[in-house]
Amino acid sequence: MTTPDCTVRPSTARHGRLVAAIVIDSIGTGVFVPVSMLYFLATTPLTLVQVGAALTTAGLLALPAGPLVGGLVDRYGAKPVLQAANVAQALGFAGYLLVDQTWQIAICAWLNSAGRAVSFSCYGVTVTALAAPGQRERWFGLLGSVRNLGYALGGLLSAVAISFGAHGVHTAIVVVNALSYVTAYVLIRAVPNIRPEAGQDAAGGWGRVLRDRRYLSLVAHQLCFAISLFVLNIAIPVYAVDVLGLPGWTAGAVFSLNALMVGFGQGVVVRWLRGRIRSRVLVAGHACFAAGYLLFLAADRSAALALAVGVVLLGAVSYTFGEILGGPITSTVAAESAPDALRGRYLALNQLAVTVAGAVSPAALSALLSMGASAMWLTLVGISVLGATLATAIGKVVPAAQSRIGVVP
Repeated sequence: MTTPDCTVRPSTARHGRLVAAIVIDSIGTGVFVPVSMLYFLATTPLTLVQVGAALTTAGLLALPAGPLVGGLVDRYGAKPVLQAANVAQALGFAGYLLVDQTWQIAICAWLNSAGRAVSFSCYGVTVTALAAPGQRERWFGLLGSVRNLGYALGGLLSAVAISFGAHGVHTAIVVVNALSYVTAYVLIRAVPNIRPEAGQDAAGGWGRVLRDRRYLSLVAHQLCFAISLFVLNIAIPVYAVDVLGLPGWTAGAVFSLNALMVGFGQGVVVRWLRGRIRSRVLVAGHACFAAGYLLFLAADRSAALALAVGVVLLGAVSYTFGEILGGPITSTVAAESAPDALRGRYLALNQLAVTVAGAVSPAALSALLSMGASAMWLTLVGISVLGATLATAIGKVVPAAQSRIGVVP
């Protein structure tokens, strides 16, 4: 085996436009997501329930989008499909400027949700094609870092903007978001469209993908990991503020802590992990998630307010280490476990697990939280244990999960 030079960050000289497109995309998303509900409530006559129903419907209808375009990625390459997704999202946000009925929001939100699901699948194919073996964790880590920092910057800009409370500010946020996707489209034009040669590896199509039991176990692991990722946005803020009665800034501190740790620590951790077996790192990631959940539960038993805040922040640190350890590895294993000619379909199936987790997590976590702190956090500990078990299993049967980080066989 050979060991590439993994002591430096991946060079962005050749693919700087791809990185720039992701940064611009994530800043736009970070600006809009915190004010999405506020925007529709301020600019339409619809109620909170109607807006929520429209967005939920759009999310459910977007579930098949990734798998449906997986074959297009395999046939035409990731670049044109990714550009089409950027166009769809630009149109979706432009449409937000005109909507005033539930079905109109649903259509525009569907364009955005479907485009985002397709984009994440395409990014995996693109990074795998452009990054050399042994460097893929570094690239997925780098792109995860810049995406998180983009979200954080976008959220900060959003907080400043909405403090003015004017109708024009909300409109400007949507316009900026639409333009961010147009800019990303232009930048990606310079990214090479690497297409695999058609051959024996392409035989079987979706049937071959769905019969690949080893990969299906990997997708099941991705579902467990993705559920944990959605806990940050859905469960932790409500738990900290509404259940524990902590100051409102606690939720913001958790988000900021997570964004900064991932943004600045991802690359450092991936470099430190060089030579370690991927499946074992995944197990460690789930262990960090579980430890964080137990700390969140312990905060419910803390009588002193300051102590509860400290325990929640400590839980957020442990939780974020789970994300840092598992994020680049899950992406790399999913990408490298797929044959070149069918990578679009394989990664579309893997992304579907993330999309499903995003669709079911709000309702599932809300229901668990209504049953009490123990019910929610112990259930999430159970999901982490299941994820660790699946990581151990794929470490025995999936060659990419058996490999060492940063080492080329």
